[in-house]
Amino acid sequence: MQVKFCGFTQPSDIKMAAQLGVDAVGLVFFPPSPRAVTIEQAQLLSASLPAFISVVALVVNMPRAELIELANHVPFDIIQFHGDETPEQCQQLASAVNKRWIKALRINTEQHTTAGVSAQIDEFAVAGANSILLDAYHPHKYGGTGARFDWSLLPQDSSLPIILAGGLDADNVAATLELPIYAVDVSGGIESGKGKKDAAKMRAFMKAVKRDRWQNETPSEPSNNSN
Repeated sequence: MQVKFCGFTQPSDIKMAAQLGVDAVGLVFFPPSPRAVTIEQAQLLSASLPAFISVVALVVNMPRAELIELANHVPFDIIQFHGDETPEQCQQLASAVNKRWIKALRINTEQHTTAGVSAQIDEFAVAGANSILLDAYHPHKYGGTGARFDWSLLPQDSSLPIILAGGLDADNVAATLELPIYAVDVSGGIESGKGKKDAAKMRAFMKAVKRDRWQNETPSEPSNNSN
């Protein structure tokens, strides 16, 4: 299981995440978000990471020119489209900056069906997405709500690897290990406040997911070697 921690604003937090063995970190480029960062902040945060940890740029309905400007100044690896972008728009925007990409779909438990979710995933797969992220729907927010959706809506035979987000924390993430997903994505569940990560919560989350890595270690002494 791959792990992405999202919504970093502090270099010390991102360094701790790297030490704990996170696979990817997300930086939010959506000004209304309390976790949003500027280009200058993002440059500092990405510079704090060692090699082989992916930097994901979360954008929401970002114009093409703005995305190109971002790509010219911030060394991110993957775009996470988290707004109302269509498959065609995602494809065109990602091609403009030559980046791999994922799309976040907000799942409404009262309206979606497993077949409907699967059909949406298929559309983004055809457009060239590398993975799909499934998050909980909120009528006024694009993410970061801390809410869960009905996991029974997860397709068993998705055409794209699924990243699960929404309401995850150290106490419930172990329940995702048997789900048909590739990765988990967490933000609020590892925080002491919006954009302020909590070292103990990050450590507990990683221990719950990366069990093999932690089997011979105490919770306060993460190894620098990843198994």
